[in-house]
Amino acid sequence: MKRKIFVAALLVCCVTVAFAAFADLTGKWKGTLKFGDNEIELNYTFKVDGENLTGSIGTGQGEFPITEGKIKGNDFTFSLDFNGNKIPNVGKYYGDSTIITQDFNGNKSKIKLTRIP
Repeated sequence: MKRKIFVAALLVCCVTVAFAAFADLTGKWKGTLKFGDNEIELNYTFKVDGENLTGSIGTGQGEFPITEGKIKGNDFTFSLDFNGNKIPNVGKYYGDSTIITQDFNGNKSKIKLTRIP
């Protein structure tokens, strides 16, 4: 009987820790996209709901919604529709920073994001 209670308590703790890892990505982030001699400041807003990721990306050209967002552990993916072009993004969450790799028409770029306090 004690073993069953211990196992049940352990499972509850593991689920709580896993959910907390997802929830930590929620919030505001900033980064800079560099290509050639150009730099674009980006502001991301992420919201995690279970394994779904939503939010938006703000640039000097406006706000763009995140679509098709998924999160699993510390890895996440989403798409961005920019002027009719679908841009897939793959990211890894590291606590107070993330690294996102974008693929825009075959050109891959990495963006390091830091949390905005």
